[in-house]
Amino acid sequence: MQNFFFLFLFLAFGQSQAQTQLPPIKPLQNLTSVRSYREANEHAMLREFRNFLALPNVVGDSLNIVQNADFVVEMMKKRGIENVQLLRGTKPDAPPAVFGEVKTKGATKTIILYAHYDGQPVNPLEWSRDGKPFAPVLRSGALDKGGEIIRFPDEKSAMRINPEYRIYARSASDDKGGVVAILNAYEALRKSGIQPSVNLKFFFEGEEEAGSPNLGDILERNKAVLQSDGWIICDGPVHQSGRKQVVCGVRGDVNMEITVFGPKRPLHSGHYGNWVPNPAQKLVLLLASMKDSSGRVLVEGFYDDVVPFTDEESAAIRAIPHPDEQMKRELGVAKPDGAGALLLEMLNLPSLNLNGIRAANVGAMAANVIPTQAVAALDLRLVLGNDWQRQSEKIKRHIQKQGYYVIDREPSDEERLQHANIAKVRTFPGYNAQRTPLSHPLAKAVIAAVQTTISEPLVVVPSLGGSLPLYLFEKHLKSTTVTVPIANHDNNQHAENENLRLQNLWNGLETFAAIMMMRY
Repeated sequence: MQNFFFLFLFLAFGQSQAQTQLPPIKPLQNLTSVRSYREANEHAMLREFRNFLALPNVVGDSLNIVQNADFVVEMMKKRGIENVQLLRGTKPDAPPAVFGEVKTKGATKTIILYAHYDGQPVNPLEWSRDGKPFAPVLRSGALDKGGEIIRFPDEKSAMRINPEYRIYARSASDDKGGVVAILNAYEALRKSGIQPSVNLKFFFEGEEEAGSPNLGDILERNKAVLQSDGWIICDGPVHQSGRKQVVCGVRGDVNMEITVFGPKRPLHSGHYGNWVPNPAQKLVLLLASMKDSSGRVLVEGFYDDVVPFTDEESAAIRAIPHPDEQMKRELGVAKPDGAGALLLEMLNLPSLNLNGIRAANVGAMAANVIPTQAVAALDLRLVLGNDWQRQSEKIKRHIQKQGYYVIDREPSDEERLQHANIAKVRTFPGYNAQRTPLSHPLAKAVIAAVQTTISEPLVVVPSLGGSLPLYLFEKHLKSTTVTVPIANHDNNQHAENENLRLQNLWNGLETFAAIMMMRY
């Protein structure tokens, strides 16, 4: 297995530090009208964004999710987008997708612009003392660099909006910022009298952060209205260097939960320690058996079905600036996992991450007990060739090989007495990776369009480290996707104090305006 692991890196990336010759940069297109419109309407855009962020949107919170969908509907209608409606699958209580369209006279191509309006769960206690997840805060800069709170501009305000200001709130960057950038890009074109070059459809999902369990159903049920020549996905961060990037693939994702059992009731560690097995201790040993000291996954067959990059994709990767030294300093990491492999190399292999572990209490709440159970949440990222069900089964087989009786429910009393090691393993619905060839006409058109908005070379990435359910668009609609991220790389995505740098929002607006005018 170890030989295959490093052979894959060698074949996929060649000499990673080598640089290929970059294509010549095309002159910046005239986006003056779009930029002028944005500069004249920044205050109104921020107020709307603030109101949007103030709506709690934790995936699974059905009441608030519906309120978010209604807010997006009103945003679209306000901009003159036609045929605005909620698209649903066969489950009426599942979060709807918000759809709308704009037909362009003479256009022969149709693209669908995607972002999602739901967000990750939050722990308000982890946010800064003067901020709350759904009480948006405007700061003069990054919180960890001393950014101070600034009042949001009201309707009478004439304050200058510094592009280095940041908005702090859940989903500011992931992914309400994407919704706002797309809709304001269209409005800027419309108000500037600029006609898009393609027909536009808008699709805003409401449960991406839950793994999009109903997205396939929605796509299948609404095939007619979702016919297009490709999807443009707005999600994720720009390159760590700050340069814009276009991404032609994403990793897949599947989440698992492992529960290891101890005594039927919590016990005093003095009376029963050394005799009753501690489930927390057993769980950490089980988890430790899954990786070696360099972070390589030891689960049998974990890397076996990886599809290597093509020569074209490998060449694109060699042209990308490597941010490893920057990120080690930024994150305070002395020695990354990967036995010397680069960040980008490791992001294009399947991964196994421990999202969290829970047993008894710690800190001021710590007590001298043997807990009844210990639980771990795992996140498996998948690359092209992996299947989410097959990959999760490899984890189950590994647990069995460590001497565990694996079940998917609470153990019975008889099972407790019969088996020394019991693990309840739950696998949540996941999705596979997706990758669009760099030579695909949609990819080439998007790359060319985004490059016209900047003077420095665009970063073109065959596959992002993060995950999106893009394979569903191929499966149900036979359609192609290209991802265009806009958020700052240090946005605290999925964590406390999530934020979006305003210049990234403004850049994103121009990016999507250019895409709406692309030659395709």
